[in-house]
Amino acid sequence: MGSGALPLILLMALVQSGLTQVKPVVKVKPDQSVFSGERVTLTCDIQGGGNTQWTYRWFTDGQPYTTTPTSELSFSSAHVSYSGEYTCSGESSDSQRSNISDAVTLTVSDVPRSTVTVTPDRSVFTGETVNLKCEIKSDLSDWRYEWNKDSVKLQTSERYTVNRDTLTIRGAAESDRGQYWCRGRRDGRPNTSYLSSAVYLSVTALPTSTVTVTPDRSVFTGETVNLKCEIKSDHSDWRYEWNKDSVRLQTSERYTVDRDTLTIRGAAESDQGQYWCKGHIDERSVSSQSSSAVSLSVTDLKPKPELTSDPAGAALTGNTVTLTCGMGPSTGHWDFYWYKHTLNPETEKTDTNPYRLKIDSVSDGGQYWCRAGRGKPVYYTQYSDALWVNVIVSPKAVVTVRPDERVFRGETVTLRCDIKWGGDTEWTYRWEIEETYSWYKNTVSQTSAQELIISSVGDVHSGKYTCTGQMKTQRSQRSDAVTLTVSAGAQAVVRVSPQPWLTEGESGTLICEVSGSSKGWTFSWFRDHDHLSDSSRGAGGSYTLSPASLQHTGVYTCRAERGRPAYHTHNSSTQPLWVTGVSASVSLVIKPSRSQHFSSDSLALSCEDQSNSAGWTVRRYTDKDTKTCSNQTGSSCVIDSLSSSDTGVYWCESESGEKRHPRNITAHDGEVIVSSVDPVIEGETLTLHCLHRSTNPSILSAGFYKDGSLIQNQTTGQMSITTVSKSHEGFYYCKTERGASPRSWISVRVSRSAQISGLKILSFLLAASPHLLATVVLLYKCYRARDPSVEDQSQFAVTEEET
Repeated sequence: MGSGALPLILLMALVQSGLTQVKPVVKVKPDQSVFSGERVTLTCDIQGGGNTQWTYRWFTDGQPYTTTPTSELSFSSAHVSYSGEYTCSGESSDSQRSNISDAVTLTVSDVPRSTVTVTPDRSVFTGETVNLKCEIKSDLSDWRYEWNKDSVKLQTSERYTVNRDTLTIRGAAESDRGQYWCRGRRDGRPNTSYLSSAVYLSVTALPTSTVTVTPDRSVFTGETVNLKCEIKSDHSDWRYEWNKDSVRLQTSERYTVDRDTLTIRGAAESDQGQYWCKGHIDERSVSSQSSSAVSLSVTDLKPKPELTSDPAGAALTGNTVTLTCGMGPSTGHWDFYWYKHTLNPETEKTDTNPYRLKIDSVSDGGQYWCRAGRGKPVYYTQYSDALWVNVIVSPKAVVTVRPDERVFRGETVTLRCDIKWGGDTEWTYRWEIEETYSWYKNTVSQTSAQELIISSVGDVHSGKYTCTGQMKTQRSQRSDAVTLTVSAGAQAVVRVSPQPWLTEGESGTLICEVSGSSKGWTFSWFRDHDHLSDSSRGAGGSYTLSPASLQHTGVYTCRAERGRPAYHTHNSSTQPLWVTGVSASVSLVIKPSRSQHFSSDSLALSCEDQSNSAGWTVRRYTDKDTKTCSNQTGSSCVIDSLSSSDTGVYWCESESGEKRHPRNITAHDGEVIVSSVDPVIEGETLTLHCLHRSTNPSILSAGFYKDGSLIQNQTTGQMSITTVSKSHEGFYYCKTERGASPRSWISVRVSRSAQISGLKILSFLLAASPHLLATVVLLYKCYRARDPSVEDQSQFAVTEEET
């Protein structure tokens, strides 16, 4: 059986025992409905029990709860969980048992919260009446209310009265400003309601009013004027009162009021006067302080603006002209309307009177007008007088560079900005560079000087340079960019045309160039390290030998310079030039007699003079070095084992430094060389042999080439050209299956007999006709007079004295 059957069991036991049963009654103090935290006492009253000693059993919601020796069950601090139906029964010491009492319901609720509401508002003005109401969410009505301000309990007074749940403050003062809160108490009950949240009451002095006027306090007849009454207050339910010269204004067709704004349409001179306002909150009987009076002036004169330009006079294309639409003493905010050439249509509207006119072309010139307007609807001024803007094409700046746009580290560079202009030429110049390394534009300088001088340029100066000129407010067009390129040290290079091998009497030209640059250079020439003073031969970077003589043989170098201070290149690489005589008195004899030889072979060289070979030695130029031949014995030299380093030019040189019969000798490490005789006399036969390092004769087929082009294929390994002429001069080589030979220069000379015959004919003609000689001399003098820069450098020139 469940525990719920216990009362029934007890009852049956009592019936069976035949005992008389009494029924207890449960009483609750202070009430069956209490708040958590209150003290509650339940009493089990057994009526008719006499003086019997009872033990009391308590039940909640039909379940045994506890047993007490007295009739009272007390809770010192009730909790919501104690809510329920309580019953009790008694059992005496002589085993009598009572019936179970009727159930009594105990309700324990949370203590209610309090809230404060404020009427008319939490923000009030001095002098207003304020009601604060304490609201407790409870079914109980026996509450007594307690009010506090800033943690101080309020006492009732003439100004502070309490009517049940409402605190009334009459004639609020700024001292009443603060935090207010409340709570409820019940008499005879130990607990109270919760404290309410604090409510802040703001008490401020009555606000002031100010009047603002749009568009201005000084207007013109016909304008629409708006007067706004501004009250600095958090309240928005103001009703506004307007007065003019101490007379309250009434609305009409011309005077309308929209909340805080008084609008006067079509202002007239009669509207001049003093205007003031104040605000009312009707339901609270509150009024703001009156505003200060504002004076409105109405003028019966339509203004006319004055249009001016800056700069005055002619404007340059690419510049900006500022037009100003002046309103004189008129104040207030105006919008400005700009017109060009004709009064219609409007071209542009601005809210300020300066108008920046960008002059892109001559067509931007012409007549301009302006007028001003303000308000809604817009009130327009008169049109200004027309202003003529005269536009002319802006001059363009031009940048020039000295000595060149391509320069070298350490040079001094001068950039000049020129502006062709017919008028005032007092320009200020602005230079800009777009640097090659940083990739951004940088303003180099702004100066009155035309020239930008960079001393000792470096890589950081490389870039694109532009300039512009400014004269007062006018600006020229920007120049085209000039690219300045700064390179490492300048290098002079020398070359010879047509070839470095000349026969006495022929012409040749040495050319000196500076890599990557061609402007502004002057040149100096050196032969065998000696400076050549005949500068006329070296004009323009060319050094001409015409006719060439034996003394011109040597190793040439050149050097270039330019600028102030002078910038010098290094000396060029060397260029040997060899001049052979028509009939050499001293010959360089080579054994074996050819210009190309295999490395490891032996070679014998000797100087042979027709009269006496004493005093001559064999000299050579190899690998940019001039020295005496190794193993020199008298006028002979023997090289036992050739190597590629022995390749060079060999010649005979006297004790006095005369050079005779230079020969080019090549020591080849490969398998094939070409054998030839140099020079060849015009009219004779030229024979070339393609030789192999190995003596195996099975490979005989060879191709023969001149200046890189195939001229013959031979199966005998030999090629011949009969009756050679000057056109056969050039570089020859051969090619077989084993490889190609080096190139070998073959020169063709005029025969000695032909030279002698030509001289005899000339002598005969001169002897037969002396007038011919005079004619030749006169023609030569006329040529010299026509071009005084021409100097006769020929060692073989015939002068008048010699004739």
